[in-house]
Amino acid sequence: MDDMSGPHLIRGSVALPEAELAWRFSRSSGPGGQHVNTSDSQVELRFDLANTEALPEVWKQRALERLADRLVDGVISVRASEHRSQWRNREAAAVRLAALLAEATAPPPRPRRPTRIPRGINERRLREKKQRSETKRGRSGKDWG
Repeated sequence: MDDMSGPHLIRGSVALPEAELAWRFSRSSGPGGQHVNTSDSQVELRFDLANTEALPEVWKQRALERLADRLVDGVISVRASEHRSQWRNREAAAVRLAALLAEATAPPPRPRRPTRIPRGINERRLREKKQRSETKRGRSGKDWG
């Protein structure tokens, strides 16, 4: 396999497993002139999420749940055809897959703990409110002129 720009990290030290990636090349629509009709520059990258050993089990379960609507038999596929060269499309597809998996395997956000407002602050607010309403009540212009 030709050397690509190093492993694509998903998160931490976990990278896309080169050996488990299935590449498919086909003719791309889009820019490229006469050459484009003869070269297979569109790239489809498939990764068997359901049967991979490369991801920690927790991540795998998370990703399978979150990407459920994008999976076909546990396989996720990513396409890239925006560049004219196949190599750059392969890069784009790999980066996209890594980003997708990074997002899908991220731990769920921590639940929000509601903060309590200190009593003093609340009381001060109510005091100021009362004062403000007094001020405004005193403005009703009956006694004027």
